[in-house]
Amino acid sequence: MPTLPVAAARARSRVAAAHRLFVVMVLGFASGLPLALTGQALQAWLSVEGIDIATIGFLSLVGLPYTFKFLWAPLMDRFELLPQLGRRRGWLVVTQLGLALTLLLLAATPPKQSLQAFALLALAVAFVSASQDVVIDAYRTDLLPASERGLGSSLNVLGYRLAMIVSGGVALIWTDPTQGGGWTWSEVYRTMAWLMVGGAGFSLLALPRLAPLQGPRPVARNDVFGFLAVLAAVALGYVLTREYGAAIARIMLSPWLAGSTLSPALQARWIDLATLLLGIAFTLPLAAFAARKARFQTLLSGLSNYFAQPGAAGFLVFIVLYKLGDAFAGSLMTPFLLQAMAYSSAEVGVVNKIIGLWLTIGGALLGGALMLKLGLWRALMLFGVLQMASNVGFWWLASVGKGQLPGLTIPAFDLGIVELAQATPVDGGLLLVIAAENISGGMGTAAFVALLMALCNQRFTATQFALLSAFASVGRVWVGPLAGVLAEAIGWPTFFIVSTVLAAPALLMLWWMRSPVLALEPPPRTGAVDD
Repeated sequence: MPTLPVAAARARSRVAAAHRLFVVMVLGFASGLPLALTGQALQAWLSVEGIDIATIGFLSLVGLPYTFKFLWAPLMDRFELLPQLGRRRGWLVVTQLGLALTLLLLAATPPKQSLQAFALLALAVAFVSASQDVVIDAYRTDLLPASERGLGSSLNVLGYRLAMIVSGGVALIWTDPTQGGGWTWSEVYRTMAWLMVGGAGFSLLALPRLAPLQGPRPVARNDVFGFLAVLAAVALGYVLTREYGAAIARIMLSPWLAGSTLSPALQARWIDLATLLLGIAFTLPLAAFAARKARFQTLLSGLSNYFAQPGAAGFLVFIVLYKLGDAFAGSLMTPFLLQAMAYSSAEVGVVNKIIGLWLTIGGALLGGALMLKLGLWRALMLFGVLQMASNVGFWWLASVGKGQLPGLTIPAFDLGIVELAQATPVDGGLLLVIAAENISGGMGTAAFVALLMALCNQRFTATQFALLSAFASVGRVWVGPLAGVLAEAIGWPTFFIVSTVLAAPALLMLWWMRSPVLALEPPPRTGAVDD
């Protein structure tokens, strides 16, 4: 029987572990809250304002900072804001207050009257949100010992999804004029801003301190000049793309567009998309050249360490492809359900944002449990097949319409923060399709995050996780413009067939990369206890 001091020490250890895991869940909530506010909630706001589908698709590009956050992540590794708060905490407080401010400014900007200013503010929200994600990912990795990372990752996903229920699902019910509270979207965004203020207070007062870094660090001046050089290269790429990209794209596409039956508006969208791709193809190599010349050491060391491992480039391609079909189908889900299918805001909010996200959480937990039996490679393959199959359900819904399956009625409720004024009928087809998509997507996410964690070297966690998660967001961010154009050009049923086909290359690549993925799987447990 343990002595009293040993028992007390164990009790303190359990309390400290519970505190760490609770902190990870709350930070997951803070990370997930802004994502829908620059994604599906933003699309719902624009849909209500009558903005056309193609424009909504292009405005999904406000999520670009999630793709490029690895460029400034090294600065958040190298420098500390408010160092008296300890490592990482200063960055968290500043980014969360920055999110509150940008959300308040966005709430005060009408999209129909000031679309350009609205888009720039949404871009600012995404930039600060992506920066917060960098800090949270690094803080979580530094905080949790190895024995707590599995449970910590699950609780992080739980907090993240709960936040998306609030900002994506509850918000839609709030804005429903007959079934919900009849809020304006400006009121919703102001409420979310005050939630971020609360998050900043939590980070200031409740987060455990991290031990300071030991050992030599890169020269600060080189990292600052390196980042400025990369920023200048990106600015130069943007200016050159804006001046000459459209003309080059028009020349490249003119043989195809001349013989097409597309309307002038859709032809302009294809030219815009080609211009964007040309700009990326020019700007990224230019930024890499600037980083090398300016000796952006923290970035270069983290990237060189990642690319030194076998199959590094192949893994990056796979990371982009694995969620591509899922991202393509979901990129315009809110406009599809609200405009094309004519579901009410309350119905979409309850099914797609609340029931659906709870099913995603369930799918993630189920996926994590199955991975204990399947291993990483088999889980990625099985869950990828299920993700691809779920897209067929949206094709069926777009083809046959609603009312084909018996549904159910959600009774009226008032939970204080959200209410339904009247009982809301829910279409059975919508329920079936959303259930299949969210369960399979949650399972795929569980395996996918496990892959990203396995690919990171502990010495460069912040930079490498930012790189990998940025590549993971490519599908979600970049397919928006193409999705908007295609949905108008080919119709929704064919659009969802395309999204199903786009999921196949990742599965073929996974089969080809079987050996390197199997090499990442952890060895069987021996019963040792982590320190």
